[in-house]
Amino acid sequence: MDDALVNRVANSGIKTINLEKIIPEGEMMSWDIKQALFMEMVLKEKDFRALVKDFNWQQFQNANVAIFSSVDAIIPTWAFMLISSKLTGIARSVYFGTPEAMANELWARQIEKEDWKQYEGERVVIKGCGDVHVSPSAYMKITEKLMPIAQSIMYGEPCSTVPVYKKPKG
Repeated sequence: MDDALVNRVANSGIKTINLEKIIPEGEMMSWDIKQALFMEMVLKEKDFRALVKDFNWQQFQNANVAIFSSVDAIIPTWAFMLISSKLTGIARSVYFGTPEAMANELWARQIEKEDWKQYEGERVVIKGCGDVHVSPSAYMKITEKLMPIAQSIMYGEPCSTVPVYKKPKG
C-alpha cells in the first residue's frame, strides 16, 4: 500500500494570480486643500498663492499624489491647477480626488497594462488576504479582465476558494 502524500492543490491545474505582485509603482500620498483655506471654508487667493508658493512640494518626490478637500467648500478650478503646476516634474502622478479614488485608478491602470492571455481557458484563483491592502475595485477589475478568457475564476487560496465565475458550456 502506497501511503505517499499527494498534493492535490499543486496537481489541480489551478493558476494563482497574486495582485500584490503587480502593485502600482510609487508611494501613494495626498494633499488636503483644506489646510490652505481660511477657517477651512474660504479660499483667499492672495493667501492661497503664498502658501502654494512657499510649500515644500519636494516631499512628494516620485509619489502618486491625490489632491482633494475633506471639507465642504467651494474651491475654484484654478486652485487645483495651481497645485498641479507645482507637483508636475516632482510627483510621479497627480490626481484630483480622494486617496482611495487615486488608489483605485492606479490599480485599474496597472491591471489594464498586464497581459492576461496566459490565463486563457485556465482555472484561476485570485489570491486574497495578503500583506498589502488591495482595493475591492482591483478585484472587480481583474474579474472583468479575466471573464472573457478564463475557464473559471475563484477568490482566496488554492486550498480554500470561493467560486466567482464559471464559463458556460457550449
